[in-house]
Amino acid sequence: MITNSPLQTDLYQLTMAAAYWQAATAEQESVFHLFFRRLPFKGGYAIAAGLEPALEWLESFRFGTAELDYLAGLKTKAATPLFKEEFLGYLGDLRLKLDIDAVPEGELVFAHEPVLRVQGPILHAQLAETALLNILNFQTLVATKAARVCHAAARSPVVEFGYRRAQGPDGGYSASRAAWIGGCTGTSNVLAGQRFGIPVLGTHAHSWVMSFDDELEAFERYAEAMPDNSTLLVDTYDTLKGVDHAITVARKLREKGHELNGIRLDSGDLAWLSQQARAKLDAAGFPDVKVVASNDLDEHIIESLRHQGARIDTWGVGTNLVTAADQPALGGVYKLAALRKADGSWQPRIKLSEQTAKSSIPGRLQVRRFESEGMLVGDAIYDVDRSISGEVEIVDPSDPIRRKKIAAGTVYKDVLQPAMKAGARVFAPEPLAAARERCQAALAKLHPGILRLANPHSYPAGLEQGLYQERERLLASFR
Repeated sequence: MITNSPLQTDLYQLTMAAAYWQAATAEQESVFHLFFRRLPFKGGYAIAAGLEPALEWLESFRFGTAELDYLAGLKTKAATPLFKEEFLGYLGDLRLKLDIDAVPEGELVFAHEPVLRVQGPILHAQLAETALLNILNFQTLVATKAARVCHAAARSPVVEFGYRRAQGPDGGYSASRAAWIGGCTGTSNVLAGQRFGIPVLGTHAHSWVMSFDDELEAFERYAEAMPDNSTLLVDTYDTLKGVDHAITVARKLREKGHELNGIRLDSGDLAWLSQQARAKLDAAGFPDVKVVASNDLDEHIIESLRHQGARIDTWGVGTNLVTAADQPALGGVYKLAALRKADGSWQPRIKLSEQTAKSSIPGRLQVRRFESEGMLVGDAIYDVDRSISGEVEIVDPSDPIRRKKIAAGTVYKDVLQPAMKAGARVFAPEPLAAARERCQAALAKLHPGILRLANPHSYPAGLEQGLYQERERLLASFR
């Protein structure tokens, strides 16, 4: 697996760093924001994830001899060194001195809201861009997918089974972490279990059954080896006969003081087969034996199966979860938003676009989340250098006709929290279970319409009126 390295970046970050250094602007203080413009999966929310590994990467940022030797060997088209020896010496002494304010892992985040605010010397902030996007984009995407799958399962356990189909070892490892934050109850990934304390769960493969001449014997031998941890895969040959064989094994286990955990369905008409299996198990006196289902499940299939009356207790979700198959990238971006002038004041910066929604938001941003009677009622993106109080009006940055007023005195919290100061952590790493609990608590405060899988209600999240006017002024001045 890839270890943390400063070379986990795009070449243009290093060439820009060299240019900042050459121009003597490397130490100019800057503010960047990491955000996305559209919610993933055409859904109503996203779940922030990936902060802890991002902070680990920032803390460990060092150019060692091997990295510097590699960079020294890069050549231009004219066969001259790409990087000056003096610049490489500068990199060798470099430690990132960044202030990071971040949305805590497991917290809700919406389009255009900063997931991170990165403040510090512009060269330092530039070198952080690629790794931060890589880590946070993917884990936020998978955590959001997991939350949607778990919502579809309606409190039935969901186990992440996707490591074998993930995008490489690092993708699988990160996906297991993010899926746990999003609400999955366990993983098949043993390394993730060891590193993060996630419960590890599993059954056996078809190859186990096929390695014996008889399915019943295969089940019996497996139960002998795992008398208190047997979930039998029943669809290798004939699924309902497989259920009968599992019942035979369940009786033998009970005679010896053990209980069969469950059976697993991995093919066929899962709604009908689960109903038939449940009826057989109940009739045989095994109402507590769980029916587990897998087979390329996602939130839409799970919701459909539930509506069909499927009798499935636990869902094993793999490929479509860990690869986020219907939207394999979040589309997060990292944009410069302000530079500090010589007099100490901040000068806003804005990126223009032919599409207003793609123009960036200037200033040093924070998100104020309002709550009333235990439910979230809206988010205001505002500039920390412009105080807001009293009644707050928010404006959708993509559609200025969409506005909402939030009454003075409404309870609120500011979502971005200090995570690093001058390159040092502000808090110790928290248990991953804390992020998972935060996710569940946040989702419980959303209106049910926002949680819908299809055509969800839009959560009110937008620019505070003063920030909206400042953005419009800057857009008009440049145009």
